Amino acid sequence: MKKVVLATGNPGKVEEMQRELQTFGFNVIPQTDFNIGEAIEDGLSFVENAIKKARYACQHTGLPAIADDSGLEVDALNGAPGIYSARYADGKGDIANYEKLLDELAGVVSDSEARSARYQCVIAYMRHAEDPTPILCQGSWEGRIALSPKGSNGFGYDPVFYVSEHDRTAAELEASEKKLLSHRAKALTLLKAELNKAK
Repeated sequence: MKKVVLATGNPGKVEEMQRELQTFGFNVIPQTDFNIGEAIEDGLSFVENAIKKARYACQHTGLPAIADDSGLEVDALNGAPGIYSARYADGKGDIANYEKLLDELAGVVSDSEARSARYQCVIAYMRHAEDPTPILCQGSWEGRIALSPKGSNGFGYDPVFYVSEHDRTAAELEASEKKLLSHRAKALTLLKAELNKAK
């Protein structure tokens, strides 16, 4: 088995990545197993931050690494919260983040295109810290921002991310439905396709 570091300590992400990549002979190990801190995410895009996290993991472990960066873009806010999605409300958590978002959109009517939004996810795979051509895979999930939160599944902005084709918010979808639709799932599908090409 080929050891690959995943730049996270989230056991759910590690389990998902191991399940998805085991056919490539990968043994996915969380970065936290190496007792190293987190990379400084000071890039100006999802791409930059994903690469920074993957490179940091490579540098501190000497192993290939996978990292992802994701967030929500809202058209009325020129793409905000974007790369700051997780800390939009100064680190006060998910509810504070989406409540701030709803406040920012208070004057935008529900049927307006300006409430259109998308989740973005970029996954970076680096063979080593100096890899000049990391594999980059980007997935997006289109929706719009609801007027109020609904649902208790999911996390982040899911309660206010309305998915038109299902007439529900992401937080009202079943986990199995979300897995097929999500930005992360799409990016992961592309990563597997790229790894197949490199076999």
